[in-house]
Amino acid sequence: MSLRRLQTIVKRLRAKRGGCPWDRRQTHQSLKAGLLEETYEVLDAIDRHDPKALREELGDLLLQIVFHADIEENAGRFTLEDVIREHCEKLVRRHPHVFARGRKVNAGGALKQWELIKRTEKPAGASGLGTVPKALPALYRAARIQAKASRLGFEWRRRSQAIAKFDEELGEFRTAVRRGRRREITHELGDLLFALAKVARFLDLDPETTLQAANRRFIDRFGKLERTVAKSGRRMHEVKPEELYRLWRKQRP
Repeated sequence: MSLRRLQTIVKRLRAKRGGCPWDRRQTHQSLKAGLLEETYEVLDAIDRHDPKALREELGDLLLQIVFHADIEENAGRFTLEDVIREHCEKLVRRHPHVFARGRKVNAGGALKQWELIKRTEKPAGASGLGTVPKALPALYRAARIQAKASRLGFEWRRRSQAIAKFDEELGEFRTAVRRGRRREITHELGDLLFALAKVARFLDLDPETTLQAANRRFIDRFGKLERTVAKSGRRMHEVKPEELYRLWRKQRP
């Protein structure tokens, strides 16, 4: 079995005798950056609709999971088998409409049912938002917080209300900028971004993905600007800002 082989390879790499010194010294903390990077590489392969790259990046991500599980197994706390078994039990438990004689539901009902069952598994008094990981990118985390709050009944009824709230926060941000108080500006800018994430939800858009697309458009357009300047025999810093802006407006998004 390929998974067993991967586990065997990782154990060999981390062995005290005959293993790799670098792999042996890794910890959960030292692997965090790699885990995050591999996750984003998977997302990038998905966005590029590249099955070959996706297959490779999923393998890299799987290696991270096996690596973390091996660290815990060596510490005597749990094994990869424990991770898989527990997750299988969770999937079955939270899909009674599939694995038990629960009532049939549509996609929205299935999600609501998942959240209801999940809440029964948490300690009494635990916040419904407490499971949103703190390490998520801030904009994506805002969307996840709002989605969970919505499933708990805390939500605007209409899109116009979300947009009105954004307009309100924009006004408060403008006021803070006029006052010039950095702490107040920071606070209001955070509220403005949070409100914008809410508008994105009402438009059925993922704010993180939407912003990434804007990043890509900017990079492509900026590359065209750089090539235009290079053709004139100059470097970017040699061109006045006014001319750069004029050339920028000529580039197609």
